[in-house]
Amino acid sequence: MPKLKPNTHHNTPEEDAAIIAAAMSDPDNLPLTDEEWERLMVKRRARLGRPPAAITKKSVTIRLSRDVLEQFQAAGHGWQTRIDAALKDWLKNHSPAE
Repeated sequence: MPKLKPNTHHNTPEEDAAIIAAAMSDPDNLPLTDEEWERLMVKRRARLGRPPAAITKKSVTIRLSRDVLEQFQAAGHGWQTRIDAALKDWLKNHSPAE
């Protein structure tokens, strides 16, 4: 179990019972069953993070002019994504065979 922050409040068994009783008394908003909770957590884990790179991108080695690279990197994090976007924009009006 992870360490908790200082001053973390731990419910007493009586407080837990009162919270559960209050939740169970609302028929329009009942707590999730263990099975429902597990299904949600499985879906959540499947969505976390970036999509697998193999689906969206292909890793390549490319040589760029130093000044071009410096300009993209100067704008900070995400420079590779910006180069990708610039190339996609170029492809809208050009053919790679040109």
